[in-house]
Amino acid sequence: MTVVRAGAATDVGRLRTENQDSFFAGRQLWLVADGMGGQAAGGLASRLAAAELAGLDEEPQLSDRAIELGLQRANQRLLDEGRSHLEHWGLGTTATGVARTGRQLAIFNVGDSRVYRFADGKLVQLTTDHSAVQEAVDAGLLDPVSALHHPRRNIVTRSLGTRPPPVPDIWLRAARAGERYLICSDGLTNELSDAEIAAVLRAQPEPQAAADQLVAAAVDAGGRDNVTVLVLLIEADPGQH
Repeated sequence: MTVVRAGAATDVGRLRTENQDSFFAGRQLWLVADGMGGQAAGGLASRLAAAELAGLDEEPQLSDRAIELGLQRANQRLLDEGRSHLEHWGLGTTATGVARTGRQLAIFNVGDSRVYRFADGKLVQLTTDHSAVQEAVDAGLLDPVSALHHPRRNIVTRSLGTRPPPVPDIWLRAARAGERYLICSDGLTNELSDAEIAAVLRAQPEPQAAADQLVAAAVDAGGRDNVTVLVLLIEADPGQH
């Protein structure tokens, strides 16, 4: 068996007046929610979604189905908020994270926040952005380099707060001691390249130090959006022999 140690950091950035990112770091669930800035009450949306999904941390044992149902409940909570308070109509958020499901990890995603795996000195993006630009790349209409700076790169094609509910991506994978997982809003990846992110993770083995340094680096690089980072370290359970 393995255990997870987590570090988390967030910053409003240099240009925004409100941090519309939310995160949760629990016992068996870790997630980032990025409120959609172009929508009403993005900060409220991310907080409501994170609070609803945090309830999954109390489950005796999570499953991919439980995560899917939790995302559906979070989606409905946003719709209910919009109906009850018309000034919040249209609020939306991403929801991306990692959960323990027995001996496995479930990687889940709705939107364009991301999960990466860092192991053996290499950083690999595990999630696929639900964005107009990523769809253009997948269709062969746009090359990946151009996508990095495309003016429509922040337009998401799936988010919580929509009808019908978005279909989440969920992947199951074995948890291996020594690997790290990075969960982040696009405030990180819009400012730092994968190579720059990997360099920080190589230099900072401790989860909290790595999260703090990644957020600081994104703010120093421009900080044009809110930035939130969770770093998870998978360790062997010292109580297991």
